[in-house]
Amino acid sequence: MDNLELVEASKVYEIQAMEYRQEYINCGENEINGSSGLFEYENYDKWLEKIKMQKNIIPSSTETPSTTYFTLRKSDNKIIGSIQLRHHLTDELLKDGGNIGYGIRPSERGKGYGTQQVALVLAQAKGIGLSKVMISCNKINRASAQVAINNGGILAGEGFDEDEKEVTEIYWIEV
Repeated sequence: MDNLELVEASKVYEIQAMEYRQEYINCGENEINGSSGLFEYENYDKWLEKIKMQKNIIPSSTETPSTTYFTLRKSDNKIIGSIQLRHHLTDELLKDGGNIGYGIRPSERGKGYGTQQVALVLAQAKGIGLSKVMISCNKINRASAQVAINNGGILAGEGFDEDEKEVTEIYWIEV
């Protein structure tokens, strides 16, 4: 498997990011996990403004700062995935969402990239002072659950995704 690296989303990746977004659309998906809503933005600059604002939010019980990364494959500098690190847990994120949201582009799934991507962001989590992180995934998404488990995730219980109306599993990972 090729090695991956995390890079913060920036203008440099505009063309690749919009191709990444288009792949999800072409595959009939309606969101890009871990991308801070890139799916909803046809204008990359407006999306960049949003994620810059998210990084500087003052933590509260309802809001948290977050950093959005692209995961690049080093061999060809291709965006393989996106991952968002939420710097603390709000009341809502404790029920569903957690500290980390992640996605792998449809054409690159099943190759172990999700596990490597989360491992990379765990180092970032440690760097901002987190000692443990929460990941949640839909109970039926066994691939995502396996990514959490592969990174030391311990199943702590279930939650409920209000938007999707689905049961989620909650995993905790010591950083």
